[in-house]
Amino acid sequence: MAKKEPRQLQGKVVAITGAARGIGLATARACAAKGMKVAIGDLDLGESQKAAASVNGAEGFALDVTDSESYERFLDGAEERLGAVDVLINNAGIMQLGPFLSETEATAHRQVDINIHGVLNGMRLVLPRFQARGTGHLVNIASSAGKGGFPGGVTYCGTKHFVVGASEGILAEVRDLGIEVSCVMPVVVKTELAAGLQETRGVKHVTPEDVANEIVSALEQPRFDVYVPRSVGHITRAMAVLPRGGREAVGRALKADKVLAQVDDKAREAYELRASRSEPSLNAGEDQKQLTK
Repeated sequence: MAKKEPRQLQGKVVAITGAARGIGLATARACAAKGMKVAIGDLDLGESQKAAASVNGAEGFALDVTDSESYERFLDGAEERLGAVDVLINNAGIMQLGPFLSETEATAHRQVDINIHGVLNGMRLVLPRFQARGTGHLVNIASSAGKGGFPGGVTYCGTKHFVVGASEGILAEVRDLGIEVSCVMPVVVKTELAAGLQETRGVKHVTPEDVANEIVSALEQPRFDVYVPRSVGHITRAMAVLPRGGREAVGRALKADKVLAQVDDKAREAYELRASRSEPSLNAGEDQKQLTK
């Protein structure tokens, strides 16, 4: 079967949440390099505008993904300045680590609010716009942690399982409406969010640019499963056919059970402190910025 020609991205409008740094900013740059018009959303307006200034033709907006009114203003602003949004990338998220029984209720709520409700708000607001035009591409950033549970990050893993499951459900609902859905599942990415995490055997950490390039690839050649690196997809599919005992044994052999449980606390100190002060509110203040991947 002949391979389909890549879709042209030139002139398309992409809105990216949590794009002032990390994966979001790398993706903004990769999309701009393809000629796309980019809307950068982040809780801190100054940071989003600063990031936009480093991306050709981008616009920066204030965005609290947990607030549906703020999210709607972001999409409206993007469409007013750049044109109808063709692609939404739900990227904003936080990850706080530690034993589950040591996790505070506030920490759990914070991760659920940003990682889950932020994605739900984006889908709820953008899909009617896509449906009205009969076209659009929804990209949800999950994690390889959305395919397995790992000690030390119970709540985080749960939120990413949700993103995978919700993305699969949405795909089934919109597949006949001209709307594309992609779910991005990277391994540990070299951003502040992953500070202090060790590598597993055979699976090295990837860069934000690696993730950005795979996202652009999925926009050009639409597909649902976007593993970064792609080899993780093969591992995941192979693991799925094993009984639970076999999967757990392989995970231990790869030291996957240590990735979130045995971390360098000193290296993570700055991130964890910033995350603990991260409140999903545009009025949270300079030291309470919503974190991004």
